[in-house]
Amino acid sequence: MALTAAAIKNAKGKAKPYKLTDSDGLFLYVAPNGGRYWRMNYRHLGKQKTLAFGIYPDIGLADAREQRDAARKVLAKGDDPAERIRLDRIAAIVAASNSFKAVADEWLVKVEREGRSSVTMKKLRWLLAFINASLGKRPVTAITAQEVLTMLRKMEGKGRYETAKRLRSTCSQIFRYAIATARAERDVAADLRGALIAPKPVHRAAITNADNAGGLLRAIEAFEGFANTKAALQLLPHVFVRPGELRHAEWADFDFDKALWTIPAHKTKMRRAHTIPLSRQALAILETIEHDADYSRLLFPSLRAAERPMSEDTINAALRRMGFAQDEMTGHGFRAMAATLLNEMGLWHPDAIERQLAHCDNNAVRRAYTRGEYWDERVRMMQHWSDHLDFLRDGQKVVTGKFGKAKSQAA
Repeated sequence: MALTAAAIKNAKGKAKPYKLTDSDGLFLYVAPNGGRYWRMNYRHLGKQKTLAFGIYPDIGLADAREQRDAARKVLAKGDDPAERIRLDRIAAIVAASNSFKAVADEWLVKVEREGRSSVTMKKLRWLLAFINASLGKRPVTAITAQEVLTMLRKMEGKGRYETAKRLRSTCSQIFRYAIATARAERDVAADLRGALIAPKPVHRAAITNADNAGGLLRAIEAFEGFANTKAALQLLPHVFVRPGELRHAEWADFDFDKALWTIPAHKTKMRRAHTIPLSRQALAILETIEHDADYSRLLFPSLRAAERPMSEDTINAALRRMGFAQDEMTGHGFRAMAATLLNEMGLWHPDAIERQLAHCDNNAVRRAYTRGEYWDERVRMMQHWSDHLDFLRDGQKVVTGKFGKAKSQAA
């Protein structure tokens, strides 16, 4: 039966399948159930073959004839149109997996399995959401430095220069991963070094003056908020860990017999276990915290969910409540306070202070040789530091007067 628009419209299923045939090999196969399928018969290298073009009415007569003509051009070049379609389909699948978003998603899985913290992963996902809005659908090999710069300029236009810098760094990591997995040849984000506005370094607010530190400690003692929040505020100056490490502290991390708190590697910024010698004062503060193992494994659980730590805003919000402005003191500022005042004492080796701050030596060889140093000094230093905090809190009361030999009354 001839292949015409009217014949296609009236085609109905019969007991046996039949064809509506066009010239040059195109035909509509009509199945007994009424389904209609575009096909083309052709010969390649002496073999009879059939090529499928889709289903009617999804593919109309004009579209089917256009595909038939394209297939005949492929045949005219001596190629197999079915093989060409298969290869084009594979190329499309590969291209889809080579989009910037696809590569970025793979990279995210990789870094998460490497042990990045939940906070870091949250930041990375936010950064990538912004990047993917501009570049996500683009093949990673086709993205140019100018495209990346245009995306970064949007963030710079908001005055967020540090975020723009992080976006460039994140893009660079994605491109380097694409190179390592044979899906890109170069990191175009590296070409943008020096193109962005350099953000001014912003240090976290901290009280580093002894008199003001004493006032802060007295304010903490007078704090009338939630008991666990007060305990966290009291403990933080004595241990000066990062606020996130304090929030995620678990009772299992403490050895009270040895007066040690060991923070597991997966909870630390540098992904290395860190041990804090606990002073008598720190232990006394820990004893004030109610510990119900059936309720929570955490020292400072959230009020809303016992299996989650207190909010990352809790410490800073408490400081604001006590009257310390955002540009005056932060939870992270206790680290700067300890570092400054301990160094000013001149009693402790700077490396001992750095080790206690869990700062990592950039020299890997030197770090390997010094990892066991200063422990005894750090134990003494932490107790001395807690005693000094008590001294500052109590108003630095110093007895003054003349302490020379008393003169005899006769003289």
